[in-house]
Parts: sequence; C-alpha cells; structure tokens
Amino acid sequence: MFNVLFLCTGNSARSILAEALINDPRVGRGKFKGFSAGSHPKGDVHPLALETLRDARFPTDGFRSKSWEEFGQRGAPQLDFVFTVCDQAAAEPCPVWPGQPMTAHWGIPDPAAVQGSDAERRRAFRDAFTVLRRRIELFACLPLEKLDRLAIQREIRDIGQK
Repeated sequence: MFNVLFLCTGNSARSILAEALINDPRVGRGKFKGFSAGSHPKGDVHPLALETLRDARFPTDGFRSKSWEEFGQRGAPQLDFVFTVCDQAAAEPCPVWPGQPMTAHWGIPDPAAVQGSDAERRRAFRDAFTVLRRRIELFACLPLEKLDRLAIQREIRDIGQK
C-alpha cells in the first residue's frame, strides 16, 4: 500500500476529489491510501465537490479541509507520492516530507474559481473530476513494483501532461 498526498492551495475541491478517487477501489485498485491537504486551507470542502462525488456514487463522509503541515509532523503517514493539482501550490515552497516521496505536478484548472451559471460551475467540477480520474487510473496501472525510482518519476510526471 502506497501513501499518496494531493495538494492544492485551499484543499476544498481538486485535492478532495483526487483523495476520493484514489481511495476508491474501482479507481485506485486498492493499491493506495490517499490524503489531501492545502497550503492555505479554506476550512470547508466546497459543496460542489461533494455533490460531484455523490453524483458519481463516491462516499462523501470524512472529508475536511486541512493544512499540509499535518503531513510533515511526527506521527503523520510516511508519504510515497505527493502530487500538486494546482499551479499556485506547485509554485510554493513545500514542507519537507518524511521519507522523500516522489513528486509531480498534475495541474487542473480550479473549478471553484469558475464564474457563471450553476450548470457551468457543475460542469467545471465534473471536468476536474474526469481529468483527475483519468490520471489516477493511469497511475494505478503503473507496475510500481517493477520500475526503478527514475522510471516511476518519469511516468508520474508524464501522467500530469495527459
């Protein structure tokens, strides 16, 4: 089981969606324990993120907006992978993660920033969910036990371009 942390600035939408996706056995294939955090957490999970998960028949219990500092403290899970899912968090200096996890940037436009009708806003969340799902499915298909560290690093960076 690999521990994976998804980061964004607010930890209210994209990183929450990614956490839900990777923890679902249909997507993460039972190979991962996913977490999410933010550099400046909003404090609440965006309601449309939860609605998107419910509409896709994913559990919505237990999600909370939290700081990435929780994962650099004593007793935090040792991380194997850390993915930034927003450009702002990718540009910030991250904490030092115990265990030297592999990192990659998987930037996704912020659905919470979309202005427009309710339908347009919901579509932005569905689009983010779809892109994250595709990337996580690709990640879950990697034969991690057969690849060396450099090959894994190359693969996870490439996934962020898809």
